[in-house]
Amino acid sequence: MPSSPVNPDQIQEQMQALQAAYAEKIGKRVLEIKQSWEQLVQDEWSPENLRTLHRRVHSLAGSGATFGFAYLSTIARTLEILLTSILETGNPPIALQRIQVQALLSSLNQAIQEPEQALPELSALVALHSSPTKSNSSHLIYLVEDEPELARDLALQIGYFGYEVVCFDNSSDLKQAVLQQSPAVILTDIIFSEGYSAGLEMITALGRQLGSNMPPVVFMSVREDLTARLQAVRAGGKAYFTKPVHVPSLLDKLDELTRARPQEAYRVLIVDDESHLAVYYSLILQRMGMVTQVVTDPFDLIAVMAEFNPDLILMDVYMPHCSGLELGAVIRQEPAYVGIPIVFLSTETDLSKQLNVINLGGGDEFLTKPIQPDHLIMAVYARAQRARTLRSLMATDSLTGLLNHTTSKEQLLQELLRAERTQSSLAFAMLDLDHFKGVNDTYGHAVGDRVIKSLSRLLQQRLRRTDTVGRYGGEEFVVILPNTDGDAAYKIMDNIRQRFAQVRQQAEDKKLFATFSCGIAVYPEFPDMDSLMVAADKALYRAKHQGRNQVVLAGKP
Repeated sequence: MPSSPVNPDQIQEQMQALQAAYAEKIGKRVLEIKQSWEQLVQDEWSPENLRTLHRRVHSLAGSGATFGFAYLSTIARTLEILLTSILETGNPPIALQRIQVQALLSSLNQAIQEPEQALPELSALVALHSSPTKSNSSHLIYLVEDEPELARDLALQIGYFGYEVVCFDNSSDLKQAVLQQSPAVILTDIIFSEGYSAGLEMITALGRQLGSNMPPVVFMSVREDLTARLQAVRAGGKAYFTKPVHVPSLLDKLDELTRARPQEAYRVLIVDDESHLAVYYSLILQRMGMVTQVVTDPFDLIAVMAEFNPDLILMDVYMPHCSGLELGAVIRQEPAYVGIPIVFLSTETDLSKQLNVINLGGGDEFLTKPIQPDHLIMAVYARAQRARTLRSLMATDSLTGLLNHTTSKEQLLQELLRAERTQSSLAFAMLDLDHFKGVNDTYGHAVGDRVIKSLSRLLQQRLRRTDTVGRYGGEEFVVILPNTDGDAAYKIMDNIRQRFAQVRQQAEDKKLFATFSCGIAVYPEFPDMDSLMVAADKALYRAKHQGRNQVVLAGKP
């Protein structure tokens, strides 16, 4: 199971326990290395046995310093280099090499003692922005406008998209309201009966009173002069709209200011047969807000990847039965995993060999053991961030930011597998804008694009964070609703349909209202992806055939 971020103090305690467990077993590991060497030179010489010994020494070299045994790690690294030179000849060791190995083994015995240094305090590490970002979940908007009809209309249009709008017609009432409950955004005019710049003066005074607790402010006005715009900036305004206000643009700004969703934690898959070391890396990354999964048997990797869906793979080079290079090459043969960064770990310090490992194993970076925690964090964070950005660009529709056709189907398959595993219901909806060709032909494609963006925004704002919205193509959308039965899905989508039909679209000076039709199918009534999609599509066709602007649930009359 993947490990989620936990309390920093708990992580520090777990790391100290890891160090103690490592210290208990280190004597046994050194003894096993010594016995392997003795058997090798006496009567069991073979390149395969030597490679096994080499891997054991490599593991000790990479993990010793990590858990405080720096001197032990240095000796093991020297022994590893010597064994590598013997391996490269393909012949049994000569007398001098045997003497050198014996001397290093004796030094290993002497180095077995209490840790020479404590593990680093994770609280001292520099925290990167990999943990979920703070977001303002409030939808409360204070609208200050002394023209009642304009205020009601603007509040109505904003309200369709999930905002709670409270209107004020004077500055004194606003000040009292802000002091009692701070809104997500203040949306205010500039010109009031008190003066040509009364709105600016009101916000400036309120800002001085509240200081850092001042909510974001968006100005709107018939004034288009630079003086007004400069004063708005100096008053702390985040945006400035000239009247008549372009509602879609205003909603874009409100979304930006109020609906910044927390970034999902980066997911890191750690592949290392050295379980103590793998867990150690896992704890460090968890401390930075990442979610980790440890794989100690490389033959489990592909199955785990399909379930875990990592942003990055952190993988040791030397593992039994399957090297990191071989495993990296296997991963790169899978088209779905081509873009996932692979960061290799090893004690290898030779640059040419590191580059060769990256090239042969399809890796993106090489980290040399022992790895300082801050180096590990920075390397993983930078690679995971870049990979997620690229994946997002490839997976989303450029106009709406929703999942594209291919990614929507992939997401549906994942949710179906999850629903099957948890024995829960899953609703799948297909939406299609009504008479959309007529919108494009009459008003132009720019207006058509705004209608598409309007629906995409409404879907995102009225659905849960666990739901998935995709642009399936053209004017078609899909919605995936986990843990939702047919009746609940019908109510949700019909509510969105009704709200969308009341949204006034921007079409120059003309009033334009758009509608959509929707078909819904539910798992397990339709037990696989093909039957679910076909059923939803047929239900959508019924909705169109029966007059449009309605929702039809598959299997219901």
